[in-house]
Amino acid sequence: MRAPAEMKCAVELLVPWPRGHLGRWCARRRCSTVPAALTAAILRQHGQAKPTYELHEHRQYPPPSRWSSLLNVLGKLVVWKSSSSASARHRAPSTPSPSSATQQPPLQPPQQEPCEYLRGFLTIETERRIRANDREFNAQFHYANNYIKTSKYSVLTFLPLNLFEQFQRLANFYFLCLLVLQMIPAISSLTPVTTAVPLIGVLALTAVKDAYDDYQRHVSDSQVNNRKSLTLRNGKLVEDKWAQVQVGDVIRMENDQFVAADMLLLSTSEPNGLCYIETAELDGETNLKCRQCLLETAEMGQDDARIGAFNGEILCETPNNLLNKFEGVLTWQGKSYALDNDKVVLRGCVLRNTQWCYGMVIFAGKDTKLMQNSGKTKFKRTSIDRLLNFIIIGIVFFLLSMCLFCTIACGFWETITGRHFQIYLPWDKLVPTDPTEGATVIALLVFFSYAIVLNTVVPISLYVSVEVIRFVQSFLINWDEHMYHEKSGTSAKARTTTLNEELGQIEYIFSDKTGTLTQNIMTFNKCSIGEKCYGDIIDEQTGEVLELAEGTVPIDFSANPDYEPEFKFYDKSLLEAVRRKDETVHSFFKLLALCHTVMPDEKSGRLEYQAQSPDEAALVSAARNFGFVFKERSPNSITIDVMGEREVYELLCILDFNNVRKRMSVILRKDGKLRLFCKGADNVIYERLKNNSDSRKIKTQDHLNKFAGEGLRTLCLAVRDLDDDFFNDWKNRHQAAALSLDNRDEKLDAIYEEIEKDMELLGATAIEDKLQDGVPQAISKLAQAGIKIWVLTGDKQETAINIGYSCQLLTDDMAEVFIVDAHTFEEVELQLGKLKDAIGNLEKSDGVNGGPTAVSVVTFSESDYQHGCSVEEPEISGGIALVINGHSLVHALHPKLEKLFLEAASQCKSVICCRVTPLQKAMVVELIKKNKHAVTLAIGDGANDVSMIKAAHIGVGISGQEGMQAVLASDYSLPQFRFLERLLLVHGRWSYFRMCKFLRYFFYKNFAFTLCHFWFAFFCGFSAQTLFDPIFISFYNLFYTALPVMSLGVFDQDVNDKNSLSYPKLYTPGHQDLLFNKKEFLKSAMHGFFTSCILFLVPYGTYLDGVSPKGHALSDHMLFGSVVATILIIVVTAQIALDTAYWTWWSHFTIWGSLCIYFAFTFITNYVFGGSYVGSLSKAMIEPTFWFTTILTVTLLIVPVLAWRFYFVDVKPTLSDRVRLKQRLESLRSRQSQDILRTPSARRTRRSIRSGYAFAHQEGFGRLITSGKIMRKIPRPNTDFSFPLSFGSTIGASLSPRKPVVATSSSSSAGAFNNLAPPEIPGGFNEQS
Repeated sequence: MRAPAEMKCAVELLVPWPRGHLGRWCARRRCSTVPAALTAAILRQHGQAKPTYELHEHRQYPPPSRWSSLLNVLGKLVVWKSSSSASARHRAPSTPSPSSATQQPPLQPPQQEPCEYLRGFLTIETERRIRANDREFNAQFHYANNYIKTSKYSVLTFLPLNLFEQFQRLANFYFLCLLVLQMIPAISSLTPVTTAVPLIGVLALTAVKDAYDDYQRHVSDSQVNNRKSLTLRNGKLVEDKWAQVQVGDVIRMENDQFVAADMLLLSTSEPNGLCYIETAELDGETNLKCRQCLLETAEMGQDDARIGAFNGEILCETPNNLLNKFEGVLTWQGKSYALDNDKVVLRGCVLRNTQWCYGMVIFAGKDTKLMQNSGKTKFKRTSIDRLLNFIIIGIVFFLLSMCLFCTIACGFWETITGRHFQIYLPWDKLVPTDPTEGATVIALLVFFSYAIVLNTVVPISLYVSVEVIRFVQSFLINWDEHMYHEKSGTSAKARTTTLNEELGQIEYIFSDKTGTLTQNIMTFNKCSIGEKCYGDIIDEQTGEVLELAEGTVPIDFSANPDYEPEFKFYDKSLLEAVRRKDETVHSFFKLLALCHTVMPDEKSGRLEYQAQSPDEAALVSAARNFGFVFKERSPNSITIDVMGEREVYELLCILDFNNVRKRMSVILRKDGKLRLFCKGADNVIYERLKNNSDSRKIKTQDHLNKFAGEGLRTLCLAVRDLDDDFFNDWKNRHQAAALSLDNRDEKLDAIYEEIEKDMELLGATAIEDKLQDGVPQAISKLAQAGIKIWVLTGDKQETAINIGYSCQLLTDDMAEVFIVDAHTFEEVELQLGKLKDAIGNLEKSDGVNGGPTAVSVVTFSESDYQHGCSVEEPEISGGIALVINGHSLVHALHPKLEKLFLEAASQCKSVICCRVTPLQKAMVVELIKKNKHAVTLAIGDGANDVSMIKAAHIGVGISGQEGMQAVLASDYSLPQFRFLERLLLVHGRWSYFRMCKFLRYFFYKNFAFTLCHFWFAFFCGFSAQTLFDPIFISFYNLFYTALPVMSLGVFDQDVNDKNSLSYPKLYTPGHQDLLFNKKEFLKSAMHGFFTSCILFLVPYGTYLDGVSPKGHALSDHMLFGSVVATILIIVVTAQIALDTAYWTWWSHFTIWGSLCIYFAFTFITNYVFGGSYVGSLSKAMIEPTFWFTTILTVTLLIVPVLAWRFYFVDVKPTLSDRVRLKQRLESLRSRQSQDILRTPSARRTRRSIRSGYAFAHQEGFGRLITSGKIMRKIPRPNTDFSFPLSFGSTIGASLSPRKPVVATSSSSSAGAFNNLAPPEIPGGFNEQS
């Protein structure tokens, strides 16, 4: 129930308990949050049969009682309503006129529409109450201040938090426990230093890296928090830091400044309280958007005293992440005013083309919508890290089982044999004298002793080596000259050192569009005028079209005083046609200069344009450079310069865009002659042309097909001459339709149809939304590598589709392109079901027609050779693409639909999500991570991409034009999208290949080393006696085998970078973890197990009871241990020499140098420092027995490995083997191969998709222009036109191009400028006309 409309105060439900926040909320929601039965029960208990109402002003409420507390709990329990109320929940609320005082409307719950689907990201509160310029009042609510913090540590918390994080890594905790055990003398046969030094080194290295990363975040936070803002204090402007701004403060902002917090606009420098903002940091769009403050507050202007005395009180929604939604009520001077999103500017926006504005802070700091969408910084680990944790757990159990076996065996040995040797091997004093009890105690102590002796099966040097390898790999990425962008002077940068190998396992790429795939620069590329095509460069001799080269000279427009130096056009014949005053060409450019909603502005004496989209600005700019300069406009006139001559047109009507009309028209009068100028989609314009222009239509159609085939955005232009009688009659009927209360839109469309017909075709334009260099080629290569690419953009559907075709994400080879754009749960479910059925039918048809079969990446049969290794690899074709809108994605991410959406989308070749919010981007990434268990990469360039970048396994920031927020939140930064191809296919694949080979070899050499102690246990009474010299044990992983394996992990490569790019399928093994997994680990462990057996048993059999020719005994423990250690070093060195695929001088130095280091250190430590094993190795090496044993052991261990590898390379070669063979043959022939993988052209012909700038641009300024609200001044006195009263114009949403395959039930969306002005007659019709 609502109070009468004429009453100005709020209506609230009277209940006997005090009204807390939730009570007031429930009243305004008509108790929709509280079950009706519960409400009735409470009322009955208090003696009321039904609720009553009272009228009252806003006031302070006492603390909530037990009843409101009960309601608060119950409200939170039922806040997720059942799906039966979905239709009501998604009904758009009606918004009163912003300029009139209204009764306070019932507030909608914040995040009402998508709250059910954004679970986990939002907090449920009730409302926010703010009073302007009253810090004391606002302080009681403890709202967040404007200080932001993205760093993880402080000086005090760094050490404990960082150590806590590091010891969450299982290996670090394992070695900490081991260190504690080694500090107990009774059980340790090794010094604690062997574990303490490496552990401290690993912790320190990681801590330094984490500290540096967090310092960078602190610097970024400090820069933002210390920005200056002008804040009103007691009626005077005071310069404050952003961090000191609080909720309720009033701030003044200047042109081109960032907005400090989410604010309610109070007044601006522009007419009627308008201001313009750029929201690139929020949604990636660089086109200007318009906001308008209340006319009542706009009257305060820039009077600091009046604004300082402003004491309005705002009741609004709580902080949330919805960028396009705000609901609230301003109460001021006894009146209430509805607030919506058009009256709010958000943090991260930039004020443009507005000298100044004042705003009242609503949300600050972490409560702002920008920060609500930023997501949390997550600790990222690679899949190899997770696998290592699992493997380490298995190794620890294997270690414990060996220790347990040795414990039991020791107990038996001490009981049966050992107790008889106490004269020679006395028991410790702690051991009981009883044989059984003594043996038991000794066995228990031996368990811990063997845990220490055998701990090298997982040495801590593994993690030291991994960190060093990743660190050096990061520098190799930073130093890659092929990823340096000379124009911007930026290079690729690895901002983390822990994720390099994950770059070789990417399965899904989630990319932003604007600024990431495109430059967001529209250029006038070609056109068709009067059956002639302009824009191509023709060879005068052959008549063939020439491709543009770097040396191609553009037309010189400098004779035009208003020309733009950055404008480039190469076909001189068009300029010659303009100069000879070709009538059709002049009409063409006059239409471009007159038919638009661009606003002119002057900065530093230079004419600049404010356009709703870069598309429209490109067309007006083209006309300007060819001599048709749009100079100024008023509500009823447009002034242009034509070849230096001033022409003024009377503006009679603007028929603006909507998504049904797909066109825009203006009606102008000059010299008493009426003319309609129209531009729009070709199919729409062609239906409205005269019947006598068939030849021009056919010729222009051919040109349109050519333009669209090149990926250009096309648009048709037409004109119609009108007579006064027809126009006046049409004007009267248009006015009647505009004032109709029934079916107004349908009547207006019919009226528009009457005048937009029998037009004469002038020609067509072709605009290029410039992609970044190399984007189509990069996407093609990544797709061939088996990576699925999803585009997640805030742009409109049509824009995204066109870019999809331009960058080869969508192709004509695709079977279908499905568009899901429904608004309700049921419709989205139906559309996704149709998509899934279509995919199933396509798979069936492929099976019947003998479609392409899957090709193994790891092994290829002879028939697969041509597919796997042919120079001309076939392009990926076929498949289905999905395009889904943001409002449909809200439903698709619902728990009941997300499985269906995932099944359908994951089987599509390409997916484009348009009109999505930053948080939806993150949710899509999380959906794939959670359900597909695939490695994901997100790439973007703006603050709106931060949450997606943080959510993905790997985040890549483009250092573009939208600030550095994406770069600061990323793991890797790139200057251009095209460098992602090299980052993944070269550095990512190499890093994964190297890390996997490193791990396989590392586990092999350590199992071979450690298990020798286990075999020796059988011959030393399980006493935990070590086989090797303690110095050798300490140095084995630190010096003797460290450098070769690290060289392998840093520099090794199976194929070079050129072939890595030429054969993208080389990348696919990372998708299935083929190079290192549990099976590969077991192979390495078994290889080490076999090696340790041969290493121990062959020398043991040789030296058992061995005697030299001189009669010296050779069977002592130290000599035997030295021989086994020496053969071990030779064998593992030979093994890594076999494993090395790419030899450099560093490889030779580390591998052969390690052998030299072993012998040098052995003699130095024993002879110089007097080690206990002095002379043992020297004694052994002078005997032939040593050399024979060494050769026999090495042969037994290396020959089987060589035979195994030769067999598989010859019989079952992998693609890598074949490419490497090809590479070696090329090297032997000393010539560079000319066989380069063909890449698709950026200008590849595609189906004709008509999509001009009109479809990519938001609603125009039509109504604002004709109403005069947007104008700074009335027309100049010397013109013949007065400033009339306006009837406004119908503003529509952006138009849609012809969709290839549509499974839609969409309705037209609301425009960006709704509710900017009082209701007017649609059509932009001037009363005077």
